[in-house]
Order: sequence, then structure tokens, then C-alpha cells
Amino acid sequence: MSSLEEPLAFENHQNLTNVDWIRRFSPDSRRPVIDETEMGHLLVEGRQCSSSNSCVEEYAWERKGKTKFQGKKLSGKSGHGRNTRVFATECSPQNRHYTSTCDDTELKKFTNKFFKNMPQLVKIVEVGPRDGLQNEKMTVPTDIKIELIRKLASSGLSVVEATSFVSPKWVPQLADAKDVMKEVRNMEGTSFPVLTPNRKGFDAAVAAGAKDIAIFASASESFSMSNLNCSIEDSLARYCEVSLAANTMGIPIRGYVSCVVGCPVEGKVHPSKVAYVAKKLLDMGCYEISLGDTIGVGTPGTVIPMLEAVMSVAPVEKLAVHFHDTYGQALPNILTSLQMGISTVDSSVAGLGGCPYAKGASGNVATEDVVYMLDGLGIKTNVDLDKILEAGEFICKQLRGRQSGSKAAIALSKLTRETTSKI
Repeated sequence: MSSLEEPLAFENHQNLTNVDWIRRFSPDSRRPVIDETEMGHLLVEGRQCSSSNSCVEEYAWERKGKTKFQGKKLSGKSGHGRNTRVFATECSPQNRHYTSTCDDTELKKFTNKFFKNMPQLVKIVEVGPRDGLQNEKMTVPTDIKIELIRKLASSGLSVVEATSFVSPKWVPQLADAKDVMKEVRNMEGTSFPVLTPNRKGFDAAVAAGAKDIAIFASASESFSMSNLNCSIEDSLARYCEVSLAANTMGIPIRGYVSCVVGCPVEGKVHPSKVAYVAKKLLDMGCYEISLGDTIGVGTPGTVIPMLEAVMSVAPVEKLAVHFHDTYGQALPNILTSLQMGISTVDSSVAGLGGCPYAKGASGNVATEDVVYMLDGLGIKTNVDLDKILEAGEFICKQLRGRQSGSKAAIALSKLTRETTSKI
């Protein structure tokens, strides 16, 4: 086993925060990049690779004393082509830690055809307090909900969906919407939209101090009947009344479309139906449309045609994606959406959620996992991952110690425990 293949000694990095861990081991620093002439030669740290996957090592190792190896830059003609880049490296057999002195700004000078269309900044809309907690079997106390929202807002999230003004008969977990809004409505730096299914709910939300609202419709007729007890057209008629009132009062409206790729009753949903509903919501004055894979059956293969259809009737900057992770496809779907120009992503802390009207649907994609991925891609979110992890741990303990639905949270928590035990 070579020194670069040996396991890393994590105990030597006890003072690193979770964000530091991500940056240290981020795939961003090792991402292959295409040369400017796009001749198919990939540039990877320490290697010159071609599209045939053949690589030639570019290091000549020279022993320095008894414990240290110093990577020496090769001089003269290497014979590996004009695209060769060599990075000075340092490896200590004692701590088995590999680093590169290549600055990130150097890598950014190169264009990668797979990532060049990605946004530089992604807005994350946290839906855990509403979409997450509404699907929990136990009812979370009001003070716990308020504390969760505070923790999420303090992480840098600019939008946290606080609650829903729906009938307690249908969603008893959110019967305390008025009390929650009373406490969070004046928090600065974050907006707290609330779901309003009809004019009655809208009036109650405004009376409670809501400054932003959300309305939702389905692209599936069957799901609309089971979720809203009315047809798609009837639901849109309801929202015309709500949107008219909101627009008159200057209250921003966010729109949701559910079942954008699949329905638990009808199966596959045609992209044209999604585009139709999205356009209707935009015409009502929604500043943004969130496209939701409610049961988590989507893959990049079904998400792409759906987004193409919606983008034909709506500006991409007014679109967001909302993926559930039932089949483990949420992150691939988000990555695909980013490549198509989407720059707003819904997620739920600790992967909370599901859908009370879609059996088998698991939680939303975890906010921790989304932030971890975006950080690895070098995309800004202005969100503090450590604080999101704390919020996730907090709510999981309140939910009778349930395990987080975030793979990143589980892995980083395990890493922290192992490091702490060695101190």
C-alpha cells in the first residue's frame, strides 16, 4: 500500500469544525477539470489523465530524514503533453496526511463542461418545521417548534417555512400555527412563509402576523382530490381568491406544485400538466414556484423533461425544486436541476417529512446533505453547516431520539464521537 492509499489519521485534526472537515476532504479540490482547448485531457492533482482513463504519476518522491517525504516537482520535458500540471505535495508516514499546495484559485481558472452552468449561489428554503413536522406521528410541543425555527434561522437560512394554517382536523400536528407565528414573526434576517390552502386559512395567517404565504396545487387530479378534496381547477379557483387578497395587501406568495413526476394513484405525471399548473400559479402573482417530487420517485431521466416543460412557460430564476428521498435520488436530481440553471432548493433539517397522503413517501432531502454537497461543489449557500447539524440533533432528540435522515449528519456525528474518544 502506498503512502497516498493509507487511511488518514483523523485524530491529528481534533480542532477542525465540521465545515473544516468538508473543505479539507472536499471533492472540489480533486475535481477533474477540462483543459481550455477541451481536448479531452483531464487534469487531476498529481496525475495527467486522458479520456481513456490512463494516468501517469507526476511525483518523484525523495526521502527527507526518517519521517518525512517531500514531493519534488519534475523538471525538464516530462513527455506527458502540454496539459501537464504538477503540484508540490507533502506526505508524512506518521500522520498519513496528504495535502496539496495548489491554491483553489488556480483550479477555478479552468472550465469544466459539467459544472460551468452551475449557479454560484443557491438559496435553500428550509421546510422542516412545516413539511417535516406535519408528518410526524407525535405532536411536537409549541416551544420546541419555536426553538427549532430559531436555531434554523440562526444558521444563515434566509427562508424557513414556519407552519401551515390548515384545519386541525386534517393536520393536528400544526394546530398551534397561530402561537408559533406570534413568536417568530418578528425575527429579523429570515422570512417565514406559511401555507394557506384557502381564504379562511389566509385570513387566519394574516391575523397571526404572517408576512409571506404559500399556496399549493397538484399536477395530479387524483392527488388533488385526496389532498385538497377538490379538482385541480377548483383548487386554482380557490387560490385566485387568496392571491387577489394577498396581492392587494402586498404579501408575497410562493407557489407549490406537487406530484411533478409521479403520483401514488395515477403513476407517471406528464410534464405538460406540471407546466400548466405552474403557469397558472405564476399568473396569480407567485414570485416563485417550487416543483415537488412528493413521493420521491423521480430520477434525472424524469426530472429533465419536467423542468424543460416548465421552463418553456416560466423563467428559470422563478423556479425551485423540492425532492423527497424515497429512492435515494434527491441529490442526483438536485445536481441535475442545478446544471439546468435552478438556483433555489427546498430541504428539511434531518430529512424530516414525508406526505400524509402518499403512503411510502419518505422525508424530504436533508438540509445537511444539500449543504454538504453544495459546499463540495464550491457553491455558496451562506448557511453554517455546524449550526444546521445542531438543529438536526436537537429536533431528533425531541422526536424520542429518532435517527437523523441525513447521511452527512450521521457520518459527521460518528467522526466527532471517534475523535472525542481519542482525546
